Amino acid sequence: MRGRRLGVLLVLCGAIFLEGIDVAMLNVALPSIRADLGLETGTLQWVMSAYVLGYGGFMLLGGRAADLFGRRRMFIGWLTVFLLFSGLGGLATEGWQLIAARFVTGVAAAFMTPAGLSVITTGFDEGPQREKALLVYSGTAAAGFSVGLVAGGLLASVGWRWVFFAPVALAALILAGALAFVPKAPKTPESAHPQRARIDVWGGVLVTAGVVLLVLGVEEISVPAVLAGIALLAAFALVERRTAEPLVRLGILRSPGLLRANAAALLFSAAFFGFQFLVVLYLQEVRGWSTLQTSLAMLVIGIDAVLSPTVVPKLVARYGNGRLIFGGLLLAALAYGMFLPLGADWSYLLMLPSLVLLGLAFALVYGPLTIVATEGVAEEEQGLAGGLLYTAFQFGAALGLAGVTGVAAGAAAPLTGYRAALLVPFAAVLVAAAVSLPGLRRGSHRPGQGPVAVGAGHGDAAVGAHGDVDLGVGQGVDTAQHVRG
Repeated sequence: MRGRRLGVLLVLCGAIFLEGIDVAMLNVALPSIRADLGLETGTLQWVMSAYVLGYGGFMLLGGRAADLFGRRRMFIGWLTVFLLFSGLGGLATEGWQLIAARFVTGVAAAFMTPAGLSVITTGFDEGPQREKALLVYSGTAAAGFSVGLVAGGLLASVGWRWVFFAPVALAALILAGALAFVPKAPKTPESAHPQRARIDVWGGVLVTAGVVLLVLGVEEISVPAVLAGIALLAAFALVERRTAEPLVRLGILRSPGLLRANAAALLFSAAFFGFQFLVVLYLQEVRGWSTLQTSLAMLVIGIDAVLSPTVVPKLVARYGNGRLIFGGLLLAALAYGMFLPLGADWSYLLMLPSLVLLGLAFALVYGPLTIVATEGVAEEEQGLAGGLLYTAFQFGAALGLAGVTGVAAGAAAPLTGYRAALLVPFAAVLVAAAVSLPGLRRGSHRPGQGPVAVGAGHGDAAVGAHGDVDLGVGQGVDTAQHVRG
């Protein structure tokens, strides 16, 4: 990769790094924010949830907007919004101001992220070149989250507002690079008639409201909200069947492989972030570790930031994406299983093997799933495919958090609750492995063999990243009392 293509990849990697570091730094700064603004735990949770709702709710709309109105335009425009509202969050003096800023930042990420991913998938030829670019991209996302864990603790010790101001400077550099390197779309007959690029307004309203209610219902364990979300999504499906230019072409959902891949992504995300949440609660509530100590302890999971662009490409070339995905899911199950007999006085050395295995598993699963996400999908629907995938991961993260919280809260003692709740990620990742198994039996894709991938199929998609989900280390200490009932 040289010249302009290298510049494009660096810019997009910078953007996903920005998103990861922004999420992780905020998580570890939450205690300082609550102390300074005098926020109650319920209000503080909305600082987290607002980003998740904005991100998950608008992801499908953002992905389709990139296809209709131009990937470069959507990426640059919403990166600017991300920059502005990150800075406004640092200036907040009231809780509602911070929550509003985080919601808009999440919406900006929902439009920016699928646009950036589709720039890669349409700018690099399918095959080894695109796979290398996506593996570098995935490693950078993991690095952003890992660096953010430590950087957030250091910046919060100076002042929590720097957690918002630091990403502004990085975003400005990335914006300058995007203006210089990200190419404009080539002139086509369609681009000469912009009136043809019409967005399905009713579909956008229904799917956004439906996903927001689902995520909200899962996070708040509200059955009425979940039922309302399902009803709106059913109405969305009816509208899309009758719309000439649908927001989501329902035909893309008829592939069993695509549905299987998205289900595996949802379950993998639920398991990973549910497990991380429980480990944080254990370290801070049972062991009494500080936020920075917890961040440093979890940093070892970021080993995938090194492995994804270096070792994983060689493994993909030799074994194919499908075998790596299936093997990584089994490795994650082993990591969770080793944590099941959690003791009240476990040393870090006892926990370390599980954390290292989880980092290895993430490297094996995330990068190959990102590759599978774009194989066999038409260029004009790359943004839509990315939106579907990121939506699955956002909802999976909310589902995993709600699941482990509900189980842990039902126990009389915290440690007993954590042990019981650890069964949730263990079971979820086993189901994810089972879901990917039918595709594995059909054969494994290797570079140069065409667009069919293991565990996915034609047009399959599943993607995940540390930095794409606004759940993590800092939330543990802030919701511990709520979890304990």
